[in-house]
Amino acid sequence: MPRQRRVKAPGLVFHVLNRAAKRARLFANSRDYAAFEQLLAEGVASYHVALFAYCIMPNHWHLLLAPNADGALSRFMHWLTTTHSRRWQLVHDVEGTGAVYQGRFRSIPVSNDEHFLWVRRYIERNALRAHLVERAEAWRWSSLWHECRHPDAQWLASSPVTIPVNWTEHVNVPQTDAELNAFRRAVQNGEPFGPTEWGQRLAREFKLHTGRPRGRPRRPGIASVLEK
Repeated sequence: MPRQRRVKAPGLVFHVLNRAAKRARLFANSRDYAAFEQLLAEGVASYHVALFAYCIMPNHWHLLLAPNADGALSRFMHWLTTTHSRRWQLVHDVEGTGAVYQGRFRSIPVSNDEHFLWVRRYIERNALRAHLVERAEAWRWSSLWHECRHPDAQWLASSPVTIPVNWTEHVNVPQTDAELNAFRRAVQNGEPFGPTEWGQRLAREFKLHTGRPRGRPRRPGIASVLEK
């Protein structure tokens, strides 16, 4: 299958994900996590990207961000992954032993409405969903932890969508299997994540393929799940 075309339009919000090669452990201790978190802060300051939410997990990470200039997303992600790979190999004394990441990062556009809030909630409850903590805000390596303890963090951007006042409690409420499955299909297929008409417009504008084999019936998208 050909590589999915990247959407490069500035101002769009993206969910971005990458995993360690062979799903190995990337972050073994607080030093590993803190080093990557520092890179995020450095990259946001240098590459014209607004970072709204993130979660760093033992073998992967999720970001919710918006590039503020054409090509900023690709430049930021290239710098982030290559710089982190080099530094990680140096620290762990494994230079020349192979790739740190499994490949290119995955990214999909997210609409600035309830879908943005859904993805942010998905990202910030990652550690809770993986049973690493009993409350989502207890995971030190996430935007939710920062917002609960250091809400003035300069490298985290203000949300383009109004955040409910009970956001922390909302994040701790599980998302349904139907919602999770629909979102994960969108990520796997590289499909825009938002209302149907919005997603179709982006797909036409940027000539995105849906990732669905011909002949198979279309499965319900995340928009239809959220609207139920």
